[in-house]
Amino acid sequence: MADGPDADSRAAARAVLLRLLADGRFRSGQELAGVLGVSRAAVWKRVRELAHALELQVDAVRGRGYRLASSLELLDSDRIAATLADGTASRLAALELRGTVRSTNAELLGRRLDDGARGVVCLAEQQTAGRGRRGRSWASPFGANVYLSLLWRFDVPPAGLSGLSLAAGVAVADALTAGGVCGVALKWPNDVLWGGRKLAGILVELAGESEGPTHAVVGVGVNWRMPETTGRRIDQPWVDVAGAVAGALPSRNLLAARLIDHLVAAAAVFRDAGLAPFLSRWRALDGLAGRPVRVALGERSVDGVELGVAASGALRVATVDGEREFHAGEVSLRPFDGV
Repeated sequence: MADGPDADSRAAARAVLLRLLADGRFRSGQELAGVLGVSRAAVWKRVRELAHALELQVDAVRGRGYRLASSLELLDSDRIAATLADGTASRLAALELRGTVRSTNAELLGRRLDDGARGVVCLAEQQTAGRGRRGRSWASPFGANVYLSLLWRFDVPPAGLSGLSLAAGVAVADALTAGGVCGVALKWPNDVLWGGRKLAGILVELAGESEGPTHAVVGVGVNWRMPETTGRRIDQPWVDVAGAVAGALPSRNLLAARLIDHLVAAAAVFRDAGLAPFLSRWRALDGLAGRPVRVALGERSVDGVELGVAASGALRVATVDGEREFHAGEVSLRPFDGV
């Protein structure tokens, strides 16, 4: 069986090995053997297991030892909690950190909160089944990006949360701007762009009674420092914080804390006042306003000029037949050059 004491001990040893190698510096086989309590001959097996399990590249050089080809900044829940803005911690019932999960949204879906004033945040180092809208996969390599979800209770029916993804988009864009990424833009309903390429995505999933309350899970994935090997497998234009930031790459832990600050604050405002407080900011960040677009609705599509968003959060498009409004659902939006 895969589970049990042996599996637990191997996982614990792998975690120790990972932290020893995370800084990208060489560690001798003798040093690693001493810390892990194994023979030097067994170290190479442990290193290979680590590289395979987490899809990491490890360099092995005779006389120097082992190192990760690229250093990792592992998430640290204590460091993140200590970096949160005043007031954020009081609005959280829990801050949970996972290693490898299917998705952070899946970790929180199905859970319920009795206190509508406090939420739960889940972060992970890696997702094996990260998801975007419309069933698309979200590339989630180990230790490379930020994957987090916020569980929040709203005392309204699910239908009352149609603009939540837009509010979350504003929160993510503002967190990235605060981290030194200039020129962030939003694409309705849930993409964060830089230079026309996807920098972050948002997936909101709802569960609740027809009359409320509703438990919302707001999932956020931000490309922080995407490995080239993973990036080559992504089927759309993308960018990471490393390629977009104006100065030094911000700490991954600090970025996670800033995202949590802005998302928690946005959830509290949205709970009390809905989408209205976010509309002017969203419109200022709208990357497609006034541009030709194509709205895809299953097998059909509608072309027009994007006019921004309505008070409800619906997309406004000027078409040859007049102005139309579209709600998220299975609708997708992209720039259209007429070809």
